[in-house]
Amino acid sequence: MEENFYHLPVMLNEIDQYLITKDTGYYVDCTFGGGGHSLYLLNKHKGIKIIAFDQDTDSLKRFKENPEVQKFKDRIIFCHDNFRNIEKKLKELNISKINGLLADLGVSSKQLDDKTRGFSFNSNDLLDMRMNKEQELTAYEVVNTFGKEKLQDIFFKYGEESLSKQIAQKIVEERIKGNIKTCNQLTDIVCKVKWARGKINPATKIFQALRIYVNDELGSLRDMLNSIANVLNTGARAAILTYHSLEDRIVKQNFKENINLKIINKKVITAGEEEIKINPRSRSAKLRIAEKTDE
Repeated sequence: MEENFYHLPVMLNEIDQYLITKDTGYYVDCTFGGGGHSLYLLNKHKGIKIIAFDQDTDSLKRFKENPEVQKFKDRIIFCHDNFRNIEKKLKELNISKINGLLADLGVSSKQLDDKTRGFSFNSNDLLDMRMNKEQELTAYEVVNTFGKEKLQDIFFKYGEESLSKQIAQKIVEERIKGNIKTCNQLTDIVCKVKWARGKINPATKIFQALRIYVNDELGSLRDMLNSIANVLNTGARAAILTYHSLEDRIVKQNFKENINLKIINKKVITAGEEEIKINPRSRSAKLRIAEKTDE
């Protein structure tokens, strides 16, 4: 089954252990992607159904073409939408409550590897970075039209880049010569300010910041988290996988402050050594679980 996925789903056993409290009813996968988590759960728990959210149009295409997915077509409802709209979408489906919610917030390897999407700093394709290709704002527009102070703020706020000011200044200087069109062009500009240290590309934080800003990832996350208590049945759980500190802080704080949620794992759950050996991507993953309490 793995060869149908474009990345290995992270912490499958832990997700299964903590998320599935009932072997029946609807569960929401907020970030369906290649379906790794959902297909595993559908195969193991014969009585559950999955409502699969994904705003990427390519994901909808893969959903329809993947033979593994088609095996469970009667038990999956695909929603081509941002997971921030979960309450609205469930109402449209006449589903009042669900028995669990999963969100794997990592960017898929498929999106990163597809250089035409403009996520990779090693690409001669146009800067894009849209998860939903139907939206208007692209990384190209941000890099070429936003002022120095706005760029600096984006790089610092969403990339936690210590050289945000210097990199923003260099971008403004370079784009006077002509538009910064490709990922490689942007990477080269960043490398004029920030030198490589170890294996990490100097442009990593800049690309992360642009991707988060273009897709309003943190705003979408907050909206989804604020909807959790409204859509979960009492005793049902939400499992959120994050891969960088910005997202993890938001999830941790929301779970702590929401009076209708009980934190299940006081200490964040991380991947074991064996999983990290097989799937290095899991090294940075953090899993937090919360349960809906009585209203």
